[in-house]
Amino acid sequence: MALDALSKPSAESGSLATSLATIGIIVRRELRDTMRDWRIVSPIVILTLLFPWLMNWTAQLAMNFVRQRQADIIGERMVPFLLMIVGFFPISFSLIIALETFVGEKERRSIEPLLATPVTDLELYLGKMIAATVLPLMGSLVGISIYLGGLYWSVGYLPPLELFILIFVLNIAGAVVMVAGAVVVSSQTTSVRAANLLASFIIIPMALLIQGESMIMFWGHYRILWAIVLALLVVGVILVRMGVKTFNREAILGREIDELDLRRTGRLLIQSFVRPPLGMAALGQARGSAPAGVRRLIGWLGRVYRRDLPYVLRSNWMPLAAVILALVAALAIGWAYVARYPLPQGSITLENLSPESFDTLSGASFLPSLTTRGIFWHNLWVLALAGLLAAISLGVLAVLWLMIPIGLVGFMAGQMAWLGYSPLTFLAAFVLPHGLFEIPAAAIATAFALRLGASVTAPRPGLTVGEGMVVALADLAKVFIFLVVPLLLIAAFVEANLTPQIVLWAYGQ
Repeated sequence: MALDALSKPSAESGSLATSLATIGIIVRRELRDTMRDWRIVSPIVILTLLFPWLMNWTAQLAMNFVRQRQADIIGERMVPFLLMIVGFFPISFSLIIALETFVGEKERRSIEPLLATPVTDLELYLGKMIAATVLPLMGSLVGISIYLGGLYWSVGYLPPLELFILIFVLNIAGAVVMVAGAVVVSSQTTSVRAANLLASFIIIPMALLIQGESMIMFWGHYRILWAIVLALLVVGVILVRMGVKTFNREAILGREIDELDLRRTGRLLIQSFVRPPLGMAALGQARGSAPAGVRRLIGWLGRVYRRDLPYVLRSNWMPLAAVILALVAALAIGWAYVARYPLPQGSITLENLSPESFDTLSGASFLPSLTTRGIFWHNLWVLALAGLLAAISLGVLAVLWLMIPIGLVGFMAGQMAWLGYSPLTFLAAFVLPHGLFEIPAAAIATAFALRLGASVTAPRPGLTVGEGMVVALADLAKVFIFLVVPLLLIAAFVEANLTPQIVLWAYGQ
């Protein structure tokens, strides 16, 4: 019945009203199937009705305990945390429902008629995603209401309206992210068992996020939680886009077993590294075999520097521009924080710098040794770690990782202006000599790390998600080895040998 109804809206024009009607039909179908399964409904009902009373009893004990010891603020900060937990537990079942969306129906052999209907991928995807979110979200709202009602009846406490809205929106954003990620997993796996195993990549980050949110709540910095809400919504949109981009009806029906072919992946990685980048073949560049011999090796290196690297840099202008904008923003943020955390006047004096000052900095445990080797290896592992962070965070953590030192540079330049020094002179002496090589190297490495992380959400035409990641990894390795590493070596030499001399010439005796 519902499948027959799906064909009616989609046969008409693809207007917004038609799409919404189609999505609504899919949502009703999914909710009806979910409500029939007592194994899913029963835990949600139990957590919705009984768990809030348990948390309410816990809150009463905690508040009575801290009041006896004149620490009322601890009890007040615990109430929002328990409120968030009460709302989160029913939402956690959205993960289970979402994991069943595609692979569960495939195992039950009910996916073929649904995929055969004239429904767009976006309508089908959004319909299943909304259906997986609605029931747990309703349970979360009911659980929060029961908890607040019991808390008001027992101790006469209600949180501020802004805090209540914040926690509710935070739960919605968390549910969207979990469901979006779980639907992606469900559409790319061949069994419910495999989907449940891969769900750990969703549960673990969300558990860590809840720990961070609890720390923020205990400290009372609620404004930071709004930034987390915004970040979760952005991640949710990215995951939805990734799911729609990678959704393939034929692959869902034809994929029988998940197979990890390491040999094929290794061959693809080596070929993508040795041969010209994808796209150069369309420009008349032959994709030859691996180089052999000294003469071919020299010719291959010449081709890498003359053609491969310029082409790869041009074709990845968008992540490069994104990284540059992020660095400018980090510089401005660091400068803006000077007004909030200014250093005392006279705390830094640059007029009497001496070579011993740099020896003191070199001996600090949190800084690398002021040698070419120490600086080079420190910068190398930092950028390598950025690539690893990019692979597990869609590229976001790689950009944030680079924004931290640039923000510190902006903060110190602003402090110099506050203390009466010229910020331009400070930057020209302390940063510019080696920064001419180090900052471009770091920006290029971070941009390609960002492209590696984003390759999951935007696979290249004609490539699967895995193949797109391998090709992006090969481009990152080629740029890193032949461009970033030489720039880091030059920057390390300049920073160890020339920058101290320039600083002493500008400020010292």
